[in-house]
Amino acid sequence: MTTLGTTRQLGNSDLQLTPIGFGAWAIGGGDWQFGWGPQDDTDSVDAIHRALDAGINWIDTAAVYGLGHSEEIVGHALKTNTTKPYVFTKSTMTWGEDRKVVQTMKKIRQECEDSLRRLRIDTIDLYQIHWPVPDEELEEGWAVMAELKKEGKVRWIGGSNFSIAQMERAMKIAPLTSMQPPYSMINRTAEAEVLPFCLKHGIGVINYAPMHSGLLTGAMTKERVMTFPENDFRKRAKQYQEPLLSRNLDLAELLREIGASHDVSAGVVAIAWTLHNPAITAAIVGGRSASQVEGVLPAAEFRLTEAEFNEIADFIKSRP
Repeated sequence: MTTLGTTRQLGNSDLQLTPIGFGAWAIGGGDWQFGWGPQDDTDSVDAIHRALDAGINWIDTAAVYGLGHSEEIVGHALKTNTTKPYVFTKSTMTWGEDRKVVQTMKKIRQECEDSLRRLRIDTIDLYQIHWPVPDEELEEGWAVMAELKKEGKVRWIGGSNFSIAQMERAMKIAPLTSMQPPYSMINRTAEAEVLPFCLKHGIGVINYAPMHSGLLTGAMTKERVMTFPENDFRKRAKQYQEPLLSRNLDLAELLREIGASHDVSAGVVAIAWTLHNPAITAAIVGGRSASQVEGVLPAAEFRLTEAEFNEIADFIKSRP
């Protein structure tokens, strides 16, 4: 297997990650609360195979993506490809026969077993609490995560969407290998506290939505947003509504202009912007087809100059 870009160690683990990983949220399809609209499973498998063949060495999914469907597709793709990447998934967002998502940390052990079955693997490389909700169950949930690690069902444990206080509480029970926050030019909330805390304490960070769910790819338009299917969560997302939509598309145009001089897309520039932060170990990049994956592969090696980074910073300050 070829390695794409220089790998970086994830926190206190032995996992050496390529700068970008394959994000499997969108391939869960549209038939659930936070879906991205219809998705062809053949396209999904092709996208995963293209990522692995190019040298991306980790996949991030979650049980809730498509209510198990994303994990099943990842499992199928892994069985039909000779490359064996690291596999990361998440717990704590469950569902019943009514398909409504319920957040709880009381079913983590069963969730782990279900994920192993759907993914068709014996061990999860990184198992993460998807959302620490409800907050009062955090200690109980993290203790079970630590037990699963000791039992060898998972190799390393991390969190997603934790506050500083929640990370500190978890670390009193067992080490926290990684954190997964949203982080992009549009959503910089993690910059203030979460990223500095992780950097200080040696916690690896894999940020999700570096292109803010497609807004910064350079391929998004107002016309496309207007025609989103009803089961695409972005149709109702705040950043896809005016006046923010126009601001965000103007930002994407700036990224396209910067990328054009390097023969890369706006999305690649958006991903590189997040990797510029020293706290970020690697970025999760979604792909719904082989061609989409192909378009973001340069992000594994492309880096912004300081002048380009400052140009983007100036735009963000001028258009808050």
